[in-house]
Amino acid sequence: MRKVIGVGETILDIIFKDNQPCRAIPGGTVFNGMVSLSRMGVPVSFISEMGNDQVGDLIGSFMEENALSTEFIDCYPDGKSPVALAFLDEKKEASYMVFKDYPAQRLEVPFPQINADDIFILGSYYALNPALRDRIVELLQYAQERKAIIYYDPNFRKPHAAEALRLRPNILENFEYADIVRGSNEDFYHLFGKTDMQEIYEQYIAFYCDRLIVTHAAGGADLYLREQKEHFSAPPIEPVSTIGAGDNFNAGLIYGLLKYNIRRNDLSQLARADWEKIVDCGMDFAAHVCQTFENYISFSFADDYKRLS
Repeated sequence: MRKVIGVGETILDIIFKDNQPCRAIPGGTVFNGMVSLSRMGVPVSFISEMGNDQVGDLIGSFMEENALSTEFIDCYPDGKSPVALAFLDEKKEASYMVFKDYPAQRLEVPFPQINADDIFILGSYYALNPALRDRIVELLQYAQERKAIIYYDPNFRKPHAAEALRLRPNILENFEYADIVRGSNEDFYHLFGKTDMQEIYEQYIAFYCDRLIVTHAAGGADLYLREQKEHFSAPPIEPVSTIGAGDNFNAGLIYGLLKYNIRRNDLSQLARADWEKIVDCGMDFAAHVCQTFENYISFSFADDYKRLS
């Protein structure tokens, strides 16, 4: 059976609404999507790190409750598990204050086995961080050698915008390894300081990876394929929180690749109708999560989605 392998940070999100804390839940760009995929019954392996502390214990217990193995988690004795304060604005979008205390040695764990047509996902600053870069490249090379589908979500936030130029070699290298790049229009603005996505695609991405999906929140998603551009509309919803929207769009799209048995060699031959079915899964997951304070799809949504599909 095909599986999904991810690498990324684990973090405790403390969510504030009207300047008051209302939820504390485990999170992380790749982590959120992995939880959703596990709830859908997809075999997943997650590579990460956390401290040997109460926050780490909380996250570890949550992973076990969600059939997400801790086998590939580096539980370090020095340092503390990261915590993020997420402040929701009137648009239900979050700004963050992040507190981290990592040890000098990072990701000292074995890698899970990766097979042909498995899906490997990475993203956010974690996939660019110079302190982790050697291990990330090792994973990318291994996934590529094993002929997995490599899915990259830059998830590049405003606090790191000043580092974008310095990190650009790592960003472009990730594009080169990737079979699919997916990011929000805001991510690419923070990366390249431009708003014209066609120009960004042609100038920075197409040479390395010719499959780009750009999400525009309520404005839907655009797919760029060399000379082709397709638009897909998002369903109208009243969001409660958009914190996990992009992460779960990733999870839904990956679920769509598995559901419709899209393998690595199939990617270059997909028609618009094929992409529409896959992207719709991403839209469905994201829309559901935006209507909750959770970072991932609910068990009931997962049960209904599997039954109806």
